[in-house]
Amino acid sequence: MGTTDSKLADNLRADAVQPGSAALRELVAAIAAGAEARDRGDADTRDAIAQVRAARLGVFRVPKAEGGAGATLPQLYELVLDLAEADSNVPHILRNHFAFVEKALRARHLPQYQRWIQFVHDNELFGLGASELGTQNIGDGDGNTRLEPTGSAYRLTGTKYYSTGNLYSDHIIVNAKTPDGRFVGARVSVRQPGVDVREDWDGIGQRQTASGTTVFTDVEVAANDVLVLSADVKVTHQATFAQLYLTTIIAGILRRIAKDAVKLVLQRERNYYHAVASRPADDPLLQETVGELQSAAFVAEAAVLNAAGVLGEAFDSAIAGKPDDALFVEAALRSAKAKVVIDQLALQSATRLFDVGGASAARQTAQLDRHWRNIRTIASHNPGLYKARVIGNHAINGVPLPTAAFF
Repeated sequence: MGTTDSKLADNLRADAVQPGSAALRELVAAIAAGAEARDRGDADTRDAIAQVRAARLGVFRVPKAEGGAGATLPQLYELVLDLAEADSNVPHILRNHFAFVEKALRARHLPQYQRWIQFVHDNELFGLGASELGTQNIGDGDGNTRLEPTGSAYRLTGTKYYSTGNLYSDHIIVNAKTPDGRFVGARVSVRQPGVDVREDWDGIGQRQTASGTTVFTDVEVAANDVLVLSADVKVTHQATFAQLYLTTIIAGILRRIAKDAVKLVLQRERNYYHAVASRPADDPLLQETVGELQSAAFVAEAAVLNAAGVLGEAFDSAIAGKPDDALFVEAALRSAKAKVVIDQLALQSATRLFDVGGASAARQTAQLDRHWRNIRTIASHNPGLYKARVIGNHAINGVPLPTAAFF
C-alpha cells in the first residue's frame, strides 16, 4: 500500500465507529431517543439512517486496514441486538446491506465484488431485489424479472416485493433471469432512471422499513455490473446469516420489553384494592412477571449469540478459502432452534408486558403495542412451524436441513 493509500485508510479508520466504543453507545442512544416519534410518524427514519451513515456503520465488518471497524461476526450480531432494542426498524433496514458485505468479504476474487465493495468503502449502502409475489415456491430463486442484452449493456425490467431497506440505500442487487435462462445478480443505483422504490408497505409492524414494492422499468445495467449466479460464491446454508439476523432483531425487541416492564412498574403509583401489596413495586406478582420477562430476554440473547459464534467460525473458514460445511450446518441448526423458541417467547412476553402496566399501558400514547406488532411481522418472514418440523425430522430420521433461501 502506498503512502497516499495509507493516509486514506487511516482517515477512514478514524471515522468508522468501533465495536464497544463510546461513540457506538452514543449512536445507539441517539437512535433510541427518536424511536417512538418515528413509530408515530412524527419523525423521519431517514434521519436515523443519516446517523448510521455519519458513524460509517456500513463498514462495520470491513477490515480496519481497509477503513472499516474490523468487527467480528458475533460483534455484528451484538450490534444488531443493541440497535433492535433501540429501534427494530433500523437494523432491519440494514440487513441486506450487511448480508451483501458478508458476501463481498469472501468473494474478493470476483471482479464484480471488487467493483461493488468500493461503494461500501465510500459509505454507501446496498439493498436487495429478490422476492416476487407471483412465484409459486417461495425462496426458490425464480421470478419474472428479466435482464435483456442491448448493445454492450443490459436492460432490467421487473417488480420486486419485500424490498426492505431499498428506500434508504444507494444501490440494489437485483435477481433476474436472462433470455437464455441464466440467473444473474445485477447492480443498479437507487436513483437512476427507471428505478421506482415505493413506500407502499402496509404491514402491521416494522412500518418504517419500506418493505414494499420496487419496480424496475427498462433500467440500464452496465455489463460489469452483472454476475451470473452460477459463478457466484456459495457456502452451505448461506441464508443462515439473514435468518439469524431476523431472530436477533426479535431478541433485541425482547430486551426492550424487559426494560419497559421495569419502567412501567416503577411508574405506577397505585395498585388494585385486592392486590397483594399496595405499592406496585412491592407486589410479588408483578416482581415475578418482571423476573420472567428479564429471564426470557437473557435466554433469547444467549441463544442468538451462541449461534452467531458458530456462524462466525463458519464464515471465517470461508473467508480463509476453506469453507467448513459442518460448521455451516451446525450454525443453521442452532439458528433454526433459536427461532422456534424465541419467536413464541417474544410474542408471549410482548403480551405479558401489559400485565405489569395496568390499563394505562394500553393507551395509544404508550405505543407498547409496537413490540408485539414488530415481533409478529418479523417472525412471519419464515414461519417457525416449518423450522420446527425440519429440526424434528433431522433429529429423528437424520434428514438434512434444506439449503435454499430460508435456511
